[in-house]
Amino acid sequence: MSRSYKFHNQDKPYFVTFATVNWIDVFTRNIYKDILVDSLNFNVTNKGLLIYSWCIMTNHVHMIIGTKLNPMQDIMRDLKSYTSKEILKAIKDNPRESRKNWMLWMFERAGKRNSNNTKYQFWQQHNHPIQLDDNKIFDQKMQYIYQNPVVAGFVDKAEHFPYSSAKDYAGENGFVKVEFA
Repeated sequence: MSRSYKFHNQDKPYFVTFATVNWIDVFTRNIYKDILVDSLNFNVTNKGLLIYSWCIMTNHVHMIIGTKLNPMQDIMRDLKSYTSKEILKAIKDNPRESRKNWMLWMFERAGKRNSNNTKYQFWQQHNHPIQLDDNKIFDQKMQYIYQNPVVAGFVDKAEHFPYSSAKDYAGENGFVKVEFA
């Protein structure tokens, strides 16, 4: 991985994106999104994760994050490790999951191609962290995050998308505790 895509300064906020392997649309079902939301909240409460902005799309997640305790790379590693195991378990245990066999086959196939895995690979390995050094770039990334569901055609207004912090910034309570920028 290039040195430019690492968390160099723990005192600065970072824009991060992480996606499922092969861009598989796992997050079309709330049960899987809720596992990710619960893990984000756990990391906010227990590991010092600061979330300024977030959005869960069908196959990837965008966030602007910081930390007040554990290093961001450790939080991201643990978050992705935990959620991959829990979401894969939820897929296996979901009797209503029509794509179960195909998704598990795809995740297992990706896992076999990566020696870091024992069986499955759920997330792509990189987070592509970008340090946000000034307010202009911070605001651009935040608007990019909020416009993702609008551009995808899921909602007409960003604050109507439930799996995003846009509703927090619109004065409503969202699913994840947000640090207002």
